[in-house]
Amino acid sequence: MPRLGARRDAVAQTVVADDYPLTEVPRSARRGLLSLTTVLLGFVFFTPTMLAGAQVATAFRPGTLLTVLLTGSVILGTYVAVLAVIGARTGLTTVLLARYTLGSGGSKWADLLLGGTQVCWYAVTAAFLSELIVQAFGWHGFEWLVIIAGSALTGLTAYIGYRGIEILSAVSVPLMFVLCCWVVIKATDEVGGISGFGDIDPVTTLPWATAVTIVVGTFVSGGTQTPNWSRFARLPRQAFIAAFGSFFVANLLMLVFGAVGALAFAEGDFVSVLLRLNLTVAAVILLTLNVWTTQDNAAYAFGLAGAELTGVRGKRPFVVGGIAIAVVLALSGIYEALPQYLILLGVLIPPLGGTIIGDYVFVWRGALPPVDRTRFVRFRWTCVAAYATGTSVAFVSDQLAVGLPPVQGILAAVLAVPLFESLARRAGWHHNHTVLAPGEPATAPA
Repeated sequence: MPRLGARRDAVAQTVVADDYPLTEVPRSARRGLLSLTTVLLGFVFFTPTMLAGAQVATAFRPGTLLTVLLTGSVILGTYVAVLAVIGARTGLTTVLLARYTLGSGGSKWADLLLGGTQVCWYAVTAAFLSELIVQAFGWHGFEWLVIIAGSALTGLTAYIGYRGIEILSAVSVPLMFVLCCWVVIKATDEVGGISGFGDIDPVTTLPWATAVTIVVGTFVSGGTQTPNWSRFARLPRQAFIAAFGSFFVANLLMLVFGAVGALAFAEGDFVSVLLRLNLTVAAVILLTLNVWTTQDNAAYAFGLAGAELTGVRGKRPFVVGGIAIAVVLALSGIYEALPQYLILLGVLIPPLGGTIIGDYVFVWRGALPPVDRTRFVRFRWTCVAAYATGTSVAFVSDQLAVGLPPVQGILAAVLAVPLFESLARRAGWHHNHTVLAPGEPATAPA
């Protein structure tokens, strides 16, 4: 019997060390507003976001450009903040929320979708980081070594868990913010003051709706996984403030930094701007720290997805395995497929978040039963159909270049959930999870 008790204690310690991948985060492990904001800022402060700002900046006058950036950032911030509140109230990751929404079988699609895309994103960013370091120091021929070493290093904090991500973000975010502000000052001097930006004529054309879609698309996929971190919030309002502040304010700043650099220096890559200013070392340090804070969040996300997919009560094996796969993908040249990859993310992932929101609000009425007291059905076909509807709307609107595909996909999925639930009830067919009564033996999570 002591041996059995020791084994249970070991399992409990593993669950705690791995940040509760298959259970709710207990109140004793919750953190405050500053901690959550620090982690989310580290996630959002991402150099490639500046490329989107640069792309949009060359097509509009400053006034219209600001409207585009504000509109897109408000949409993104609101969507992510709603998901963050759900994560804080339930204490669940995005993939566990998907288990309630899609069923124990349907959630496997969410695991593969969210985990798989984060593995691919990890690979893309590893190649991006390697390219800069090789160019900066002339290490041509050693790209493979930089990819392997960089991938292992940036995954270390995700292996440690939430605390490791928090410490890294606390160091990197202030440094990057100060450096970005300094470059903005230099860019303003370059054009002869703030009024000088108004004298710069657009050199490309871009429809207003397309530009807003680009802004929303910068982090709509990553934002869908915000419950992975907001579940640690002590209060839902803290989660909302941290998420909206990060995905509206911070993401907007990143877009503005990229836009200013593109207008002043005719250069769409912020790191290239630093190199032009003879700040090679600063550029490498900036990008390494900046990419690291996003990479560890990506590794953390696919670690959690792997745990839910297999039912293993620990994310760490999947963090290591996902990084290994990402290294292979990075070495295979996945970076070249980035544009198509981003479009795919914008079609497939946002409707999943919309379905989760619609299910939580309209079906569960904001009160999910505990994981260990719920017997999950394999598929909740009403929500599966709602997700398929949102995805179809996003795909068609993208193909026809009508409206804002990610936003339309989200809204279609949210509204389709209560519609299909109502139709199912009227047809006398309602298939949902069973909430176990007190004393009724619980089954192991599917």
